[in-house]
Amino acid sequence: MPKIKEERMEELPKLENTLVYTDFDEDNPGPKGKWNSEVFEKDQPIVLELACGKGEYSIGLAQLYPDKNFVGLDIKGNRMWVGATEALEKNLDNVRFLRCYIDHLDQFFGKAEVDEAWIVFSDPYIKKERKRLTAPKFLEVYRKVMKPGAVINLKTDSDVLYEYTKEIIDQEGLELLDDEPNVHKNRPDNPELSIITYYESMHLEKGKTIKYLKFRM
Repeated sequence: MPKIKEERMEELPKLENTLVYTDFDEDNPGPKGKWNSEVFEKDQPIVLELACGKGEYSIGLAQLYPDKNFVGLDIKGNRMWVGATEALEKNLDNVRFLRCYIDHLDQFFGKAEVDEAWIVFSDPYIKKERKRLTAPKFLEVYRKVMKPGAVINLKTDSDVLYEYTKEIIDQEGLELLDDEPNVHKNRPDNPELSIITYYESMHLEKGKTIKYLKFRM
């Protein structure tokens, strides 16, 4: 397995749908402000999948919405390689992958360049609130790149992250658009919420309940 991981990490920057910027370089800032014009080469709403893992949601959403551009972000390149290669095999021209730290998001996207974001089964960091992707410090980063009124979607098996995020939405004065405490029981036919990731399948096997929140920045 270490050899496979090493091979994937070496191949990742060579994939035509993947950008790797683990360290910000002022002389090479990447496609900041130019994702539609230079990366996708088509002007469509940009949707992020934060901590995308193997990119199942980026791929699933890209197939559902060919009129939108999707970017999966993560720092774990070994997992990202799986999604990036699958997207290439499926000939999806509206999905890209960016290896970077999420708290550096504003270094790679311009002001108001992003229309929507998904946070799908991210680490709930039970003992480290500040590291949760819906913590105020991360919301500040998102505000720098998202359009006014942009929407964030959270899908999680964690009661802690689910309740915490609702508290943050209230504290920050954000608009709660949707609150579903049991996705698979109450929304079995929703195409967006029916995309199943590797981690979600494991949670479902353990009998966990999947929850969903949607809120406006």
